[in-house]
Amino acid sequence: MSSPSTLPSGKPGPTAEDPTQDLAELISRVARRLRRGSLAHLGPLGLTMAQARALRSLSHGPLHMTEIAAHLEVVPRTVTPMVDGLEAAGLVRRRADPVDRRSVLVETTPGGRRLLSRLAEARRATAAQAFSSLSDAERRALSELLARLCGDECRRDEVQH
Repeated sequence: MSSPSTLPSGKPGPTAEDPTQDLAELISRVARRLRRGSLAHLGPLGLTMAQARALRSLSHGPLHMTEIAAHLEVVPRTVTPMVDGLEAAGLVRRRADPVDRRSVLVETTPGGRRLLSRLAEARRATAAQAFSSLSDAERRALSELLARLCGDECRRDEVQH
């Protein structure tokens, strides 16, 4: 039985006993690190993680509430309070769909678009810090591997972004 290695943080690292479980744990740790970094940037902007995701879903144009819900992979009723908060902050507005006036589209305001730029920069800074110990070649290789693991789901998200 092998003993776990220790990461620079002092936390246990991967073991030879169950590399699949170790990999899942390491990916979870990196995801938490990215989330913590994002939250640190979002706090001063007055946004929750959910609101930031909803705002990013609108970065390529207006969407119906059900489309926002589908993009976020949540039930539609949970989108209403997110959009309400974004609208109260002046970041989005609702308007009638010109094709179906009974339907409502949500779109970013100029202030929302400015905030989207700030969010994108904050995400880049967080990612740069999280992946700073990797070379460019290692980052590309990791990106390719994660895209392969993500499969069609990632490609579908790329189309929506």
